[in-house]
Amino acid sequence: SVIISDGTSPAVDPRHSTAGKASEFIFYQSWFSEIDDADESESAAQEIATEESGTLAFGKSLETLGEEPEDVPYWESVKVKSGDNLALIFKRKRLSANMLYNIMALGDDTAILKRLKPGQEIRFLFEDGQFEALQYDVGLTDTLYIKKLGDIYSAEILETELETKVITASGTIRESLFLAGINAGLSDNMIMQLTNLYGWDIDFALEVRKRDEFHVIYEERYKDGEKVQDGPILAAEFINRGKSFKAVRYTHADGHSDYYATNGDSMRKAFLRTPVEFTRISSRFNLGRKHPILNRIRAHKGVDYAASTGTPVRVTGEGVIKLAARKGGYGKAIIVQHGGRYTTVYGHLSRYARGIKRGMHVKQGQIIGYVGMTGLATGPHLHYEFRVNGVHRNPLTVKLPKALRIPDNLMAEFNTQTEPLLAQLNSITNKITVAVIDNQRQAIVDLPCCPTIVALNEKKNSSPPPK
Repeated sequence: SVIISDGTSPAVDPRHSTAGKASEFIFYQSWFSEIDDADESESAAQEIATEESGTLAFGKSLETLGEEPEDVPYWESVKVKSGDNLALIFKRKRLSANMLYNIMALGDDTAILKRLKPGQEIRFLFEDGQFEALQYDVGLTDTLYIKKLGDIYSAEILETELETKVITASGTIRESLFLAGINAGLSDNMIMQLTNLYGWDIDFALEVRKRDEFHVIYEERYKDGEKVQDGPILAAEFINRGKSFKAVRYTHADGHSDYYATNGDSMRKAFLRTPVEFTRISSRFNLGRKHPILNRIRAHKGVDYAASTGTPVRVTGEGVIKLAARKGGYGKAIIVQHGGRYTTVYGHLSRYARGIKRGMHVKQGQIIGYVGMTGLATGPHLHYEFRVNGVHRNPLTVKLPKALRIPDNLMAEFNTQTEPLLAQLNSITNKITVAVIDNQRQAIVDLPCCPTIVALNEKKNSSPPPK
């Protein structure tokens, strides 16, 4: 902490020039003087209104003022308004320009106070009407704490540990995954985490069906009893058309975490199934298709994803860009080489992402361009091709390279770490299944038109007669 004196003039660090500090002090004084009569009138009116409503300066109630000892410390919160700066706030609090200067002279930690935004909060600590400390949140976990002890000021960043809660949620898809997720209590961010987790195995635009299910165990972060952010998914199951996909989070010895199937296979495959968020498939892989513009049979060796112009296009696998230029009927195109065997092609782009050029290394999921209709195209869409050893394959059905997996010598540790989460996931699934069966049984019994079924249920549930 930098030590600053609160004398009649600001203390000057001998390492810095007196002239420089003096001019900075004059700046803060002028900052105060720029508050015009209108601001003064507004401030006075606010203070009168505050007093009339039963609250005096520094937040003390008229009813309790006489009951409180004058030396009891208390915090007062100030919300930053549009057009506010620290000088205006200090002026309203009747804090001096000299005090403002001493606080701002504490160094890098207090520089953030020059960039206040509307809605943010500053907390002042007063004792016997005198300033004692200031708090300002600079992030979810970090708080700037400035205190005054005698005539000495100091500043430090205090770190608050967030409370973590483990949450479970389940849902059944009726209309869409998004609506099912919202109904299950998931945030938009958590729904995106779920789709990203299964993005290598499930095409959520084409393959999701009604009555598909999901079960999720995840973390939420809380501060002072209020949720402030989502944590990661810990384990999940997605049942797609009767097939179960389970995933669990595993933290390696070096500290990094990733998601794996229960057998140790990574959920992160070499390729994503789809490179763009699309509205529909406008043309499928078809070696005998009649071209809509050329009006003759011409093999369609890829898949066309209809999407709005400007929709981001993501590379489906890590690789090196071999072409980023116009290419005949493809229009603006990108070709990416993925190792020795695999190549992907992205055509009819409206433009390339910033920095994209030949020879550039790209990571899976990176935005490389934007949907358009350059070249031979009747409307905005992405033409996507997948080639194996130079041979075109259907991107929707091609067998993708196997996933990386946990090494055999680490499987025991993997099982030890993940078994509790998987057991909890199974318990959620079992509870849902039992509830569904019970509901179905009740529905059958309640049907007045099915006396045979009712009789069978009554017979099944009745005790055997005594012998």
